[in-house]
This record gives sequence, C-alpha cells and structure tokens, in this order.
Amino acid sequence: MKILVINSGSSSIKYQLINMEDESVLAKGLVERIGIEGSRLEQELSAGEEFEIKQDIPDHGVGMELVIDTLTDEDKGVISNVSEINAVGHRVVQGGDSFDKSVIVDEKVKKEIDRWASLAPLHNPANLMGIEVCEKLMPEATQVATFDSAFHQSMPEDVYMYALPYELYEKHSIRRYGAHGTSHKFVAEQAAKEMGKDIEDLKIITCHLGNGASVTAVKNGKSYDTSMGLTPLEGLVMGTRCGDIDPAIVPFVMEKEGLSPQEMDHLMNKESGFLGVSGISSDSRDIGEAASNGNKRAQLATNMFVYRVKKYIGSYIAAMNGVDAIVFTAGIGENAIDLREMICNDLDYLGIKVDSERNNVRAKITEINADDSKVKVFIIPTNEELVIARDTKLLMDN
Repeated sequence: MKILVINSGSSSIKYQLINMEDESVLAKGLVERIGIEGSRLEQELSAGEEFEIKQDIPDHGVGMELVIDTLTDEDKGVISNVSEINAVGHRVVQGGDSFDKSVIVDEKVKKEIDRWASLAPLHNPANLMGIEVCEKLMPEATQVATFDSAFHQSMPEDVYMYALPYELYEKHSIRRYGAHGTSHKFVAEQAAKEMGKDIEDLKIITCHLGNGASVTAVKNGKSYDTSMGLTPLEGLVMGTRCGDIDPAIVPFVMEKEGLSPQEMDHLMNKESGFLGVSGISSDSRDIGEAASNGNKRAQLATNMFVYRVKKYIGSYIAAMNGVDAIVFTAGIGENAIDLREMICNDLDYLGIKVDSERNNVRAKITEINADDSKVKVFIIPTNEELVIARDTKLLMDN
C-alpha cells in the first residue's frame, strides 16, 4: 500500500509518498509560493537525490498536478501511475470537538472542517482545498483527514473549559482544543518504546518547540492538558505569538493604540513573541546569536521562552502527580542544545537532571538525562507524516 500524505497550506503543499509495507519514504517534497511570483517544486527521493522545478503555479490544482506529474515522471518519479496511490492522508489543523480520531472524508466531514475554519482561518480552508483538489485528481484514492486537535479531545472537562459564562460554550463552542496533537502523540509513543514500557503506565510531558510551540501532559497514553487553547495563541512564547497574557491587556492596548479587533489579533499573532520582544527576528537561531553577542532584548526573549516552558513543565508535573519522561521535539526542541539545557536546569528538586555531553546532539533519538536523574529526558524527532500515514492505513485496513 502506498499512501500520499498532504499538508496543504495557504500558499504551499508539503507531501510525502510512503510505502506502508516498510514505512519507507519513497519521495518527499514541497510546492511553495503558490499564486505568488517565484513558485517552485522541490523534491527529494529516498536515495537522497534532489531536484527543483521552477514554473508558474497559479493555484493548488496546478500545484497538485505538478506533484503527481513529478511522482510519476519516467526519469525522476517513483511510481508509474497515479493509480498506485491507494489513499491520501491530509493534515487538518482544527476539528473542534467533532473529531477525536482520523476519519475517511465524506461530504459531512468536509462540512465540519469548513465549520471549524473560524478557529483556524489560515489553515482549515487551505486544508479543505487540498482535500477537494485530491478528490478531483485521484478519484479512486480514499481521502483521510487527520486532525491536529483530535489527540487533545481526551482532556477532562474541568481542564478544557474556560471560566466564562457557560452560555458562550453552548453557543460558540468556546473551550480549549490545543494543537500539534499528531506530534505530541507520536513522540510520547516513541518515548514509551525507548523506555520499554507500556504508555498506559506512564506520565510523559512532550515539548513541541518550534516557531509555533506547545507543551502537553500525556497521562496514561492520553492528552490530559496542553498549553494551546481555543486557538494556537495561548501558552508558550513563540516566534511571533505572545502566548499567555492578562486578557485585560487586549482592550487596554486597543484603546491606547486605536486598534481594531483584527489589528489587535494580528499584533498578538504576528508581531509578538521572539520578534516582538527582541525586535530582531522570529527565528530562535537569530535570537540566540544576538543574545550571545550581548543583545539584551534577545537575551530577554530567550529567558522568557525558557521560563515559560519550565513553568508549564512544573505545572504539568503537579497536575499529573509526577512525571516519568520529558520529550523535546520539533525545530527548537530537536536542535537547540543550549535551550534544552536551560529549560532543564534547576529542576533537580523534581528529579530532572540533564547530562551536558549527552545533550550535545541534534535531531536524533537520544536519551540526554544524567545517570542519577529520576526522570528520563529524550530528544525525539517528530514525524507527523508517518502518524497520518499509519492512521490512513488503519482506516483502509478496517
């Protein structure tokens, strides 16, 4: 069985073609700048061969046609015909409380994806567009949707509810949904395998740290709490998102700066975080370099990020009454050696100790805790595409 995994963004399509017999990636690529000047496709084959195609890609339909043409190309392709693709697994950011697992796409599912678009306006419409394009181009292939929010549907009511008038939940479904669920699920399961234990017997804290970042408490194999909320804005300090703030700041700044609701939303989502505090960049690598050169605002942004992650780890240890393992994943989590160590420093009271030499590694499954640490600490590269492919195959098998 060959499964094509699609992550359709507003101006991009990420894809992987996976052979599910051995879960090997036959090809992976990116179509970017769709509808924008300078559009192109980049593809890498399993043997490491890379190539690029530059051409006008006015819409997602043309983009997906290019993906299929490239995968089936006589010289550069990996399959002879599109009919070899048995199913397409799609990443969908927001499924609200409608979906607690991956589902085969039908008209009802598509309506629900559209209904929840108000909570993910940059993502759900693009995700739905990708599904509809693939339905037209691959009518024989089964389409499956995997939701970022699904893993967090196991959160208890007293955890996911906000202390607002209950009518707002009944009328508008205002509650915490979380994100990055596919990633948190994958790395938690991998950590249990590394420990040789059943995940249902473990308490794990997973730190998905990238430009977007979240921490999840995984208790007995299920999401118990997570740092993102109704939208991805809540929680940690991120590349351009502010994370947790006093909600009274919103009307205060709007009044003082004369901002509309849309402008205030843009400020918190696109002008804050690393970028807003440092004034330099939203990229943690740029922040780290500036901080090492003595830039005080870059140092401040770094310290704020570290403190917020540390605070969530501590609160989740309290919420679960303990922790067996902490996992770092995603761009920062897998690669930022110094930040990992800063986050784990001064947590020895909780039995968390990191070995500096073991921690001196990037993007590789590694146990980085000291020998006398009571808590295991892992680096585990995330693989959301594989989770989507596995869920898709399971639905096909059933």
